Amino acid sequence: MERGLGRLIDANANRASEGLRVLEDLARFELNDQDLAAELKAIRHDLAEGVRSVLPDRVQRLALRDTPGDVGTALSTPGEKARENLASIASAGGGRACEALRVLEEVSKMVASKMAPPGPFEALRYRVYEASRRVEVALSGRRARQWRLCVLISRSLCKHPAWQEVARGAIEGGAECLQLREKNLESRDLLEAARELVEIARPAGVAVIINDRADVALACGADGVHLGQTDLSVRDVRAIGGASLLVGVSCSTLAHAQQAARDGADYLGLGPMFPSATKPKDTLTGPSLVRDVLADPLTADSPHLAISGIDAGNVGELARLGCRGVAVSSAVCASKDPAGACREILDSLGL
Repeated sequence: MERGLGRLIDANANRASEGLRVLEDLARFELNDQDLAAELKAIRHDLAEGVRSVLPDRVQRLALRDTPGDVGTALSTPGEKARENLASIASAGGGRACEALRVLEEVSKMVASKMAPPGPFEALRYRVYEASRRVEVALSGRRARQWRLCVLISRSLCKHPAWQEVARGAIEGGAECLQLREKNLESRDLLEAARELVEIARPAGVAVIINDRADVALACGADGVHLGQTDLSVRDVRAIGGASLLVGVSCSTLAHAQQAARDGADYLGLGPMFPSATKPKDTLTGPSLVRDVLADPLTADSPHLAISGIDAGNVGELARLGCRGVAVSSAVCASKDPAGACREILDSLGL
């Protein structure tokens, strides 16, 4: 084989393999995603087989390698010397692998007419596109801090102080997140309430989450949106708002939580924990879901909020299972002393 062509195949095979190893190790050690790590390992294996189809003699490949004489080893850009976070590392690794596979794809077309059928590099490149996307999106999630207490604000539940005063009281009592949950408001009224809630919470550094409506969350400048299992997917919200919104997902099973983690959700809403008059459910998942989520490698490190029927009297049961955060509604909204109700829940949670 021509020396320059052999060096080109060798360099891009190494470049693709290196990029894939970065992605595989991120999936394995950071995301704890066994299926994704296995897919990336399989791609690396298929890459090796493909390289053998265009340059079958490994000894010849090694003999053609000339690292000291490679004029490209000294070339670099400032962007190559810095990585902002793990997602940027995944992006670089995926880009590196895909670019190298494209070169191998083109070379295999030329070599095919002389010695072998075209290699599998085009198909491999498409597999890497998807696997790389999954790794980067998952790493781009989990940006939410682990809130200890989130208060769900619904105007109909605020019997004593107005909902604005409930929000201010919750902040005073230690809530780190406020979620606006208004199922029956028209879009303009919902947006007006959302903007008002952001104005109340933002000076205190408290996060604001909008239930269901990514469009409203973006329009009012909220921190994020919370999705149910029948709402938009995490991927849909990322397509609309990119990384500008935190995304939480309601999970009533471990399978739901695992999928949300794979999709790159920033936090998991776990429940229903206990019977609730606010949002009755025919079936209760119960506190065991917290235990299962914390025991699973894929979901254990994801920020979470247990939800449904939680108050100062039963939150200790969740705390004993290792629960790190809860979301409450009527226990605070229906209280004459929202700040005091929040303090009692946090004291009982013990964090």
